[in-house]
Amino acid sequence: MKENYDVSCKKIKEAICIDTSRVYDSCADKDCLADIRVYFTDMAQEVIDNATSIRCRGTEVINVFTEVDKVPFNRGFYSVDLTFFFSVSLDVISSPNCPTETVSGLAVFSKKCILYGSDGNVKIFTSDFADSDNNEHVPMATSNPRAKIQVAEPICLDAKLCRPCDCCNNIADASCGVPNCIKKHFGGHFCDTHNEKAVRVTIGLFTIVQLERDVQILVPAYDFCIPNKECSCNTEDPCESFRKIKFPVGEFFPPSEKDMNKDCCYDIITESCGCCK
Repeated sequence: MKENYDVSCKKIKEAICIDTSRVYDSCADKDCLADIRVYFTDMAQEVIDNATSIRCRGTEVINVFTEVDKVPFNRGFYSVDLTFFFSVSLDVISSPNCPTETVSGLAVFSKKCILYGSDGNVKIFTSDFADSDNNEHVPMATSNPRAKIQVAEPICLDAKLCRPCDCCNNIADASCGVPNCIKKHFGGHFCDTHNEKAVRVTIGLFTIVQLERDVQILVPAYDFCIPNKECSCNTEDPCESFRKIKFPVGEFFPPSEKDMNKDCCYDIITESCGCCK
């Protein structure tokens, strides 16, 4: 069987209609979220109250809530409201002779962006059924475009202990304002009253936000996608298989800064390729 399938040498057989998602507008952001309050459950808050110093171990995005609404008097444009929920991991030192304790807390950040999503005034129904005992149809889709958010691994830049009155509260009530699906990630009960100490962190965040719609477009069809290799059902000696694996030199000798600068990368802002600096 031929190893390489060269599309350029094949003639277009027909134009076929496919139903896919088209991106109408997108934007890329680099946000520095300075001095965001971190909220803890009751058990973790006791550790923070006895802390003498802290350092940030890392952070991750648990979930992103999105809401898409039409912009008044600006046809085709939509406001995308984003709420990011972060899990912040901290190493807590209570005294010089005690080992560090690791606790996790919740940080929340909200932002808004306006993108073009075109117009759509149709009602969309499908023949799919919901996964339930009643075997109901999937609910009708709205005419608003879908928001798609891509988030790179956030960077925890700084973490500080502070008094609760000195920290900016970005949740009106941590005990009631946090969604249940987020609370399950931490366990326990969030408390934001009668705390002796609080924590604020600075997070670096990279995001891409897209507005997309389902559309039908014509695309050239060359041929069916036939696999060009056989399935591997190798049952030979595992040591023999291991000997065929190349030695991972790069894992033991990482590239220098000079070598890294030679790599080329794609710039999403200028939409061009260039050498990384």
